[in-house]
Amino acid sequence: MNYDDEMISDFSEIIPVKVADGVTIMVEATSLGGDEDVGIGDFEFSDVTDAIEAIANSITTTFDKIKPKKASVEFGVEIGVESGKLTALLVKGSSKTNLKITLHWEN
Repeated sequence: MNYDDEMISDFSEIIPVKVADGVTIMVEATSLGGDEDVGIGDFEFSDVTDAIEAIANSITTTFDKIKPKKASVEFGVEIGVESGKLTALLVKGSSKTNLKITLHWEN
């Protein structure tokens, strides 16, 4: 799905989210479905960590191809609710991707 300025809502709410071992944390989540109430439902943080893992695996695959001597990646993740599930978004309020990559090669 393509998230553009019109699709990302300014509506966010603090919601309870289950993490490992049944612990519940409070997370600020943005509604991505327009009128969807982000406060309804049981949310699993694994929906977010699965997305982070997929992002990290994609970046690692690229690093394996270009083989830098040293690499670092920094990214911010906003948590959203879409179709009753949590999702990780690589966006900021301005909808610009927040991804900083540093690569080093030595001869």
